[in-house]
Amino acid sequence: MKGFTVQEVTFRYGTQTALDRVTLKLAAGRFYGILGPNGSGKSTLLDLLTGFRRPEQGRVDLDGRDIGGYGGRELARRICLVPQNFYIQFPYRVEEVVMMGRYPHIPRFAAPAPDDRRTVADVMARTGVAEFAGRTVTELSGGERQRVVFARALAQAAPHLLLDEATASMDIRHALDFLKLAARGVGEKGHTVVAVFHDLNLAAAFCDYLVFLKAGRVAAQGPTEEVLTGPTIQQVFEVQARVYRDDYVGARQVALKR
Repeated sequence: MKGFTVQEVTFRYGTQTALDRVTLKLAAGRFYGILGPNGSGKSTLLDLLTGFRRPEQGRVDLDGRDIGGYGGRELARRICLVPQNFYIQFPYRVEEVVMMGRYPHIPRFAAPAPDDRRTVADVMARTGVAEFAGRTVTELSGGERQRVVFARALAQAAPHLLLDEATASMDIRHALDFLKLAARGVGEKGHTVVAVFHDLNLAAAFCDYLVFLKAGRVAAQGPTEEVLTGPTIQQVFEVQARVYRDDYVGARQVALKR
């Protein structure tokens, strides 16, 4: 199967269980939202999907192969990650940071080829960071820096894009723009997007399929139109909510009760 398969995965930090016998199928060509309260295992799940961590029990497959069987460069050609926080102290220029996304495609000890430079220029134009090209990332605001990291991931041109609250530090306009770019990759190229969200309404607007985690277990999963309900939100987040179809947004939306 193209995409990710998570089979009975358990992961612990010492004696604390972060994920407990989680089973998921995340097929290519869909935009998935991962939702849940703090400490429910969302970021740990993404760490397992990237191969950064290995499960204590169970197995994670990528495109039909155990993710542990991929070499680092091969894995980087298949998966790109936009983390919530990007820390860098060295004053790299923005264009250099975006070019880092091309490294899995550049032979060792070789310089970027014209195709790599064209890809970077195109991505910087589409993401609106070309205006920062000559500035250093240490000069940028948090939201601007996050846009550069998103551009770097798109330059990587991997078919599986993982977003760990990747738009949390962006203003709403840029958050929408970048999520639209991610969704376009799903619709036009059959990419897989797996995104951790805290904003239920952003998730509802972009995701085909939702996975709710609570205390390290899958509390609910399914197509957004079916699984995003008041009872699900009550069960997972322990708050009251009304879920309705918003014709202006073109998706289900959530109103929370104070």
